[in-house]
Amino acid sequence: MNRWIGELATLATAGTPAVLVTVAGVRGSAPREPGARMIVTADETIGTIGGGRLEFECTRIACTRLGGGDAELRRFPLGTAMGQCCGGVVEMLFEPVVTGEPDWLSDLGAAYRAREPAVLCTPLGPSAQPAVVTATASGSLPDDVVAEARQLLGSGTRVLRSAGWLFQHTGASELNVAVFGAGHVGAEVVRILAAVDCRIRWIDSRRNVFPAAPANVRCIETPDPAAEVAALPAGSCYLVMTHSHALDLDVCTRILGRGDAAYCGLIGSKTKRRRFETRFRAQGLDSAAIAKLICPIGIDGIDSKEPAAIAIAAAAELLQAFGRRQAVWDLPANVRALHETR
Repeated sequence: MNRWIGELATLATAGTPAVLVTVAGVRGSAPREPGARMIVTADETIGTIGGGRLEFECTRIACTRLGGGDAELRRFPLGTAMGQCCGGVVEMLFEPVVTGEPDWLSDLGAAYRAREPAVLCTPLGPSAQPAVVTATASGSLPDDVVAEARQLLGSGTRVLRSAGWLFQHTGASELNVAVFGAGHVGAEVVRILAAVDCRIRWIDSRRNVFPAAPANVRCIETPDPAAEVAALPAGSCYLVMTHSHALDLDVCTRILGRGDAAYCGLIGSKTKRRRFETRFRAQGLDSAAIAKLICPIGIDGIDSKEPAAIAIAAAAELLQAFGRRQAVWDLPANVRALHETR
C-alpha cells in the first residue's frame, strides 16, 4: 500500500534517519510480492516484507545503513540462506533516507496526492539518485529510462527490473470499493478493508454517522446515496447494507444496470433476494444482470451473525471476486474479450 510514501516523508521531515526496504524481485515462492515495502528506523519498523527470518535479517542490515549511503540491492536465497520453507529467491533494495526529504520523495508524494500515476525510477548503481516519472514530468532522466517508465505507466505491472534500474509503479490501487451503509456491519467492513491496498467510498444518508476514517476512506453523507453509484469507475466492488430495504433496492438496481461491477453484494437473506429479483424484473433488468447480485453475502462456512464475522466473510468474498476479475484483465486483450463473452 502506498501509505509508505506519507510515513517516509513524515520521518524525513522530522530528521529521523530511515531505510526503505523494498522487495525488488522474486523467483519462486516468497513471503511477499515485488513492491512490498518496510521502513526501518532506529526505534521501529513500519510495514512488512513478509516476516520470519528474511524480515529479521533485512531489518538488521537496514539498521547498519541508517548513517546513509547509496541504494544497495541484495539477493536472499530463502531456503539455503534463510532456512525458510518458501524456498524461493528474493532481491531486496535498501535505500537510506537520512538527510531530510529528498526530491524524489517530495515528487512522489505530490503525484500520489493528485492521484496521478507515477513510476519511481531507482538506479541500482552507486552515486545516482532516484527520480519520478509521470505522464507529464520526468526530471533529468535519460530518454531511454523515461520511455521505459512511461511504458510501465500504461501496463498492469507494478515492479520491473531493466538495464540497471528498478521501476516501481506507485499509482493508486485498482481496487475501488463502495460501501453503502454506516451501520455495525458497514463499519466493520470498512475497518477490515481499509487495511488492504484499496480506495473506499463509504456512503450513507444519515447525519453524523461516520467515525474517524483512515486516509484511503472517503466518507460521503448525501440525501441520495444511489446517485453515488455513477461516481465509481468500471470494475468496482460494491457492498450494499443500508438501513432501508427501499434504498438497498435502488442502489442495487443502479449497480446491476451498469453491468460492469466486479462484485455486487447485498446483505440479507435468500427471501430478501427473491423479493428483490421480482422487483428487478419489473424494472426491466434481465436475468444475466440479476444473476450478478450476491445475496446472501460472505464466503461459505462462516455462519456467525456477529457484525465482525459477517464483515470478514463479505470482505473475503469481495477480494476473491476482485482477484478473479484482475486475472481476466491480465490476459491479452483478444483472449480477455473471448472470456468476457462467456
